[in-house]
Order: sequence, then C-alpha cells, then structure tokens
Amino acid sequence: QVQLVESGGGLVQTGDSLRLSCAASGHNIKSYGLAWFRQAPGKEREFVATVSWDGDRQFSSDAVRGRFTVSRDWAQNTISLQMNSLKPEDTAVYYCAAAYGGVYSFPTDYHYWGQGIQVTVSS
Repeated sequence: QVQLVESGGGLVQTGDSLRLSCAASGHNIKSYGLAWFRQAPGKEREFVATVSWDGDRQFSSDAVRGRFTVSRDWAQNTISLQMNSLKPEDTAVYYCAAAYGGVYSFPTDYHYWGQGIQVTVSS
C-alpha cells in the first residue's frame, strides 16, 4: 500500500506562484514514479507532470511546460510542484499519484492517488 498526502494549495491571483507538496509513504515507495494530475469542474482529469523513481526523468504537459517544475526529494519521500505565472485556467483540484516502476501520463496507469487539493487562480 502507498499513501499520498498533498499540501500547499490555496487561492492566488493571476501571475502568482504556488508550491504543492505530496508526502509519499508505504512499502517500497522509492520504486514508484510519482506524478501530478489536475481536474477542473466538468472536465476530465489531466496529466500535469511526472518524475521517475530515481528523479532522473521529468515530463510535463504542454499546458504547463516552462511554468511548472516537478521535483522529488529522496530524503523526505516527497514530490513537489512549483507553479509559476499561474493563470485562471490552472484552477483545479490537483492530485498526487503513484505508479510502480515507471513514468506515465494516463490516469489509468496510476495505482494510488492522494485526496486532492484545491488551487484557485483569480483573474
């Protein structure tokens, strides 16, 4: 079993920055790729960014590339998402997810999910 707990969400204005963190725990957690997804009201859950189990590979979606940075802290077993130049269209519930052994961009590839955290960007 893997447990994921997100933190750091909130209400910000257009152009502001925000940092999300996800604390990961469980058996063999260092073998899991970790990712961020988001889901806006009335829309499907979409991929944001992912980092491999060893931290060597990071990928992000076209919508956030150049503005968001994903990173992994081995010592703390956390994954972070630094979000800069936020836009109203970034408003969503952000989810942390874990997949054993790889990095993927489809929600169906992920086995474990956090409870989600709200990020709201006002215009």
